Amino acid sequence: MARTDLARTGRARTDRARTDRGSVTAEAALALPALCLVLGAVLFVVMTGVAQLRCVDAARAGARVAARGEAVAVVQAAARDLAPAGARVAVAGEDGVVRVRVEAALRAPGILRRLGTVRLAADAVAAVEEQDAVAVTAAVRQRE
Repeated sequence: MARTDLARTGRARTDRARTDRGSVTAEAALALPALCLVLGAVLFVVMTGVAQLRCVDAARAGARVAARGEAVAVVQAAARDLAPAGARVAVAGEDGVVRVRVEAALRAPGILRRLGTVRLAADAVAAVEEQDAVAVTAAVRQRE
């Protein structure tokens, strides 16, 4: 009797193994798209962080150039060199202080576009350098 039970148990295990065939493939086929979406979302978050850092760097560079007394076009060009593609640069100044604002919009790629657009912005403020330095800069511009 003991042998009969073992034979039945062995067959039952063999039958169960046969019915489970391909289940790993099916589970992987279902999990792979979800894994790709999660990976894409994580990469988009990283891209957003990098773009924000680029906005901050661009605003700071623009503020430094503006503090030296450069023209608005030069300030915008300096900021756009470091800013993400398609960024807008605004320059304002009053009472010896210049403010540079860099704004950019980042859109998710592919199927993640449904997440919408992420708007990034950074401000930088700098005090205008001494009037003598501004006068020297203006004089140099007139000579060129």
